[in-house]
Formats: sequence, structure tokens, C-alpha cells
Amino acid sequence: MSAAGDGSARDTVLGTVRRSLGVTGREAPRRDAVEARIALARPGVVPARGQLPDAERVALFCDKAEAAAATVERVATAADVPDAVARFLRDANLPATIRMGSDPALRSLPWHATALDTAVGPSDGSDINGLSWAYGAVAESGTLVLLSGQDNPTTLNFLPDNHVVVVAARDVAGDYEAVLARVRERYGKGLMPRTLNFVTGPSRSADIEQTLILGAHGPRRLHVVVVEA
Repeated sequence: MSAAGDGSARDTVLGTVRRSLGVTGREAPRRDAVEARIALARPGVVPARGQLPDAERVALFCDKAEAAAATVERVATAADVPDAVARFLRDANLPATIRMGSDPALRSLPWHATALDTAVGPSDGSDINGLSWAYGAVAESGTLVLLSGQDNPTTLNFLPDNHVVVVAARDVAGDYEAVLARVRERYGKGLMPRTLNFVTGPSRSADIEQTLILGAHGPRRLHVVVVEA
């Protein structure tokens, strides 16, 4: 059936439904009810798993991230991040190079105190190691929340073979709804970043004979650095 035919059939079905209900869809009370529901943006059922005190919520995030095959290190302050990144690369026998975006939270850290060779900007696919600062995280599933932009280019989430992500403990939410509410509050209703990525563990696939392969569609290693303060 042609597209025009599809539209005509749809109009016929919807018209029949409206006539049976005795409505046109233009009634003010009905339109007001729809607009009020959209404006309120009420969350659905929120799992209780992540509804914990701060320390327990961060611990749950770390446990869930590790269960998803990520590695996790907790550091006291942001100033400890460069050493943590260098340690991860060294322990994994990876090159002492890292590419990051222009996020001031990352650029201001004491990278000069390490032997790391740092680069800034989006990845073109040739980088072995990428570094991002997460907007937040979800404790109930061990998921990182990354927003696109020059501060943290989306290419760093997928192109490097190894991805290191820094997240502040205060930004670990119990559930997805809490993080999305924070995004809406920051950007305003109806204004979202171009891309919002939810990342749970390294990339993986078991499409071929149910054999798990890491790095199928993105990084084969995901290392999370949680900043306590």
C-alpha cells in the first residue's frame, strides 16, 4: 500500500474511533488535560534499588559497574585523577597517552605531575585511550551518563579502545529518572544536548554463536574513577 493509502486508512480508523466516542479531538478540556500531562512529565515506577543513603548509593554504583565488566577506582579528590589514570594505563600495559575534551574539570588537573602524553579534542579513531568526565551515573545499574559537546566529545565514548570515565560521587543518582530530571533542570524543558549516552560496562556482543566479545562496537575496556569529594 502506498504512503498516501496508509495515511488515508489511518485517518479512516481514527475518524471511526472519534465518532464512536462522540469527540473531535479539539475539545478544550481534552486538550488541556493532554497539555497538563505533558507539562508535568511525571516519572513512571522508580525501582527502590537505588534509593539509598549517599555512601551506600555510590557503593551500589561501583558494585554494579564492576558486575558489568568495568573496573573501578575511588579517589579522594579530583587532584588524584591523573595518578589514577596513569596507574590504570600502566597496570594494563597500555601506552601512556590519553585524549580528552576541553572540559575545564579535566584540563585543570595536574597532568604535568605524570608521565602521560595528553591530547585535547574529538577522537578521529586513531586514539588508543580516551578520557571523559561524566555528567552523572545511575546506581541501580552501574551506568554512566555522558553528554555530548566540546567538553566531552561523544567520539571519545566509542572510538578509543580504552575509555576512562571520571564521575563525582555527588553526581551518582539512584535511578535514571533522577538524572534526566537534572538534565532538564540544567538545560530547560525541551532543550537537551544533541546526544546523551548511557554507558554500562565496556562494549560487548554475543551475536555470533552466543560467544561474548568485548569491544564489538566501542571500547573493550571501561575504567571508572569515582571522585569522593
